[in-house]
Amino acid sequence: MSDSRISADENRRQVLYWRLLARLFDSDEQPSLEAASMAIVGDLGLPPALLDPAVSVDNVVQRFPELGAELQGLLAQEDGVAPASTDGHPPGREGEDDVAPATGDGHPPGEAEDDAASAPAGGHPPERTGAAEVRRAALVSKLLLNVFSTGTGSVSATDLARWQQDAGWFEQALGAEPGQLRSHPGGGELAGVLAGLEGDLVRRMRLREVLADSALAARLTPSMSLIEQLLRDKSNLSGVALANAKALIRRFVEEVAEVLRTQVEKTSVGVIDRSVPPKRVFRNLDIERTIWKNLTNWSPEDQRLYVDRLYYRQTARRTTPARLIVVVDQSGSMVDAMVNCTILASIFAGLPKVDVHLVAYDTRALDLTPWVHDPFEVLLRTTLGGGTNGTVAMAVARPKIADPRNTVMVWISDFYDNRALITDFEAVHRSGVKFIPVGSVNSSGHQSVDPWFRQKLKDLGTPVISGHIRKLVFELKNFLA
Repeated sequence: MSDSRISADENRRQVLYWRLLARLFDSDEQPSLEAASMAIVGDLGLPPALLDPAVSVDNVVQRFPELGAELQGLLAQEDGVAPASTDGHPPGREGEDDVAPATGDGHPPGEAEDDAASAPAGGHPPERTGAAEVRRAALVSKLLLNVFSTGTGSVSATDLARWQQDAGWFEQALGAEPGQLRSHPGGGELAGVLAGLEGDLVRRMRLREVLADSALAARLTPSMSLIEQLLRDKSNLSGVALANAKALIRRFVEEVAEVLRTQVEKTSVGVIDRSVPPKRVFRNLDIERTIWKNLTNWSPEDQRLYVDRLYYRQTARRTTPARLIVVVDQSGSMVDAMVNCTILASIFAGLPKVDVHLVAYDTRALDLTPWVHDPFEVLLRTTLGGGTNGTVAMAVARPKIADPRNTVMVWISDFYDNRALITDFEAVHRSGVKFIPVGSVNSSGHQSVDPWFRQKLKDLGTPVISGHIRKLVFELKNFLA
C-alpha cells in the first residue's frame, strides 16, 4: 500500500471523527464536514442513513441486516479484548474510566493504531486495511452519535424506546448483552454515564403515561435518576401506573441490595467472651493446644503422648446486641445516599446481634424502624424535598441510645442545616457513641457538603465520609467487629 493511499484513508477517517465531535457538541450541521462524510460513506458502499442521527441504529440494521454482524463486538475486538463481564465493566476497562474521547489522531475510543480489519458487510468488501478502518470509523460514529447526543426539550415514549434500542447496540458493540451495563449497579463509570443519559430522557418525558403502559414500563431500566422521579411522583400515581412504579422501585432495591450484601456478608457480629468457660464438647476441642500443653508427658520408651488435660476453644460471644442508628436526610439533594443507606440498613438489620433503628427527616422526623427490614416499604414512606431541620431528627434519635459504647450513629445529610446541630453531634460523640457523618455514598462521590460543618466534624475527629458506599460498609464492619 502506498504512503499516499495510507494518508488518504487516515484523512477520511479523521473527517468522520471530526464530524462526530462537531455533532456531539453542536447539533447544527457543518456543511463541509457533512458533504465530505457523505462522500466517504458513499465510497465505502454504506447507506447514507448511517450519517442521519434521526435514523436509529436499530432502523439501519433492519434495513441492512448485514451491518448487524459488524456492529456486534465492534468496540471489543482490539488486541483480543474479551467481552464485557457480568460485573458491568466494558471489555478491558475494569476499574478504569470506561470510554475515552476520540483523540486528535482520529482514533475512536479504545481503538489501537494497528486495528485489525473489520469484517465487510453490505456486499462492498474493503480492498485495503486502511479502507476497513475508515469503514469501522463510520460505524463507530453512528453508535456514539445516536447514544451520546440526546438533544434537549421534551421526549416522547417513542424517543425513549429508540434510545434504549440504540444503547443496546452500543452495549453489544462492547461485547455485552443489551441492557447489561445500564442495569448493573456499580457497573463502572460508563454504566453510570449510560444510566444518567437514560435518566435525563426519563425526566424529559411524560413518565405517568409510560407507567400506565405496562409493556413500555417493563422496558425501563431501573436507575437512581428514575427512582428519584418515581419517589417524587408516587403520590400522583394510581392503578396500573402505581403498580408499575412499585415494581421498578423493588427491582432497583433488589439489584442494589445484591451488590451491597456481598460487601457485608463477612461482617463479624461480636467478640469472644472470655468470661464464659468453654463448652466441653468434641467440636470445641483444641487439638493443637492440647498436644502442646501435654508435651512434658511424652514417653520415649512407649513412644506415646499421655494426655492428662484437655483444652477447649472458647466460642461464646457477647450477647449484647450492637445498636445501629441511621438518620437520613430525605431532602431532594440526598436521594442517592438515602436510597443506598436505607438498603444498607436493612442488610445490617438482617444480621444477628445487630439492632437497627432508622429515622428519616426534613422539617419533621419520621421513625421508620418498624419497616427497616424492608427498604422498599421505607422508600414508599419517604417524601422527597422540603426543608431541613436536623434538630427534630436528633430529638427522635438520641433517646434510642441505651449503651453508648455499643452504639453507632450514622448521620446522612449534606449538612446545610441549623448550626446549633453541631452541639448535639459533639454531645453524642463525647458520650462514647461512634458517630459517622456521611455526605455522599454513591458511585460518583460527588456531593455538596456544607464547608462549615465539614470542618467542624473533622475537628471533632469524625470526618464526613464521601465516595463509594464501601467506605461506610468498612466503618460499620470495623465497629461490629
